[in-house]
Amino acid sequence: MGSPSPAPAEVARRTDSYFSRTRAIVERFGDIEVTYAVFMRRPVISAPRLAIEWIRAVRGAEATTEVMHPEGAAVGAGDPILYISGSFAALSELETLYLQKLGPPCVAAWNAWAMCLELPKVAFLAMDARHCAGTEMAEMMAYAASVGSRAAQAQGAKGFVGNATDATAHWFGLNRGRGTMPHALIGYAGSTVRAAEMFHATFPDEDLTVLVDYFGREVTDSIAVARRFPDLAAAGRLAVRLDTHGGRFMEGLDPPSSYAVMERRAPEAIRRYRTHDELRWLVGTGVSAAAVWRMREALDEAGFPSVRIVGSSGFSVEKCRVMADAKAPLDMVGTGSYLPEAWSETYATADVIAYGGIPRVKVGREFLFRKSGPGRP
Repeated sequence: MGSPSPAPAEVARRTDSYFSRTRAIVERFGDIEVTYAVFMRRPVISAPRLAIEWIRAVRGAEATTEVMHPEGAAVGAGDPILYISGSFAALSELETLYLQKLGPPCVAAWNAWAMCLELPKVAFLAMDARHCAGTEMAEMMAYAASVGSRAAQAQGAKGFVGNATDATAHWFGLNRGRGTMPHALIGYAGSTVRAAEMFHATFPDEDLTVLVDYFGREVTDSIAVARRFPDLAAAGRLAVRLDTHGGRFMEGLDPPSSYAVMERRAPEAIRRYRTHDELRWLVGTGVSAAAVWRMREALDEAGFPSVRIVGSSGFSVEKCRVMADAKAPLDMVGTGSYLPEAWSETYATADVIAYGGIPRVKVGREFLFRKSGPGRP
């Protein structure tokens, strides 16, 4: 859950100092009822819950919030997500802190939503925690992924089915995080098969997902694990996770053979104009569409059509779009790449649009006025 609400002194210490000075001036010359409009400069998915809960915890009845776009709704650039009303003295110091809790989740929710819609038949696992700057950010990003996921699920996508940490699993309706093994366990075991054996011996009731790139023998080790656990493989309880880094091709592939795979499986995907990144995601190094297709071919040829394929490593919105275009046979994607890439896009803004019920805002921000009711000029 969220972090404890800060004491008033802590709010004053962490807010921009001119907001604290504003409060002092207002308290000296007379308080007034104000209304703030809170908005983003780019399209987002509305994810205001953490900000609203924080405002209520800090100011209680002194602040009222009106959400204009419910959680999970698409919001256009410049369109107020919510209005906050109350005492100017009570609200002035809060702006810095609630904006911190609004902008990043809204952008991350948009990214998660877009990723799920690009691959609607693929399940996603949220693996953002390692990329977050502390536990508070991890809470915000998990919340954002869950909001974007639910929005995509409402449009027919599978969406996010879980995440990697116990602390934020509640956002996905779970009690604990999901995941099986890191590369370090395979290094410890000395072989991919032995790591799988160790995991299964320790967690016999768990489905098994095995990383297969540690030794650079993705195909060989995947088939070896499937042969070691034929019952799990036949029951669909075994998955192989492709996480090949961008410095090399998956086992058995190079540029000519990668093109050959795509010619067999999705020739139209490589005949259109492609940017450098798109071409790399199709037939280049790392976890490419060609690599996913070749893994599917190899598993099927070895008699393991029910072994699932998990993709990871840089699955951004754009990479998901390329994978969808190539019809890559992914069953799940593990990713934290819905985190905002350009942090400047996460900057939320708040402007006072009414003082004592009288509409007033700085020139150029008139679009923030309410379309009806109080605050309308």
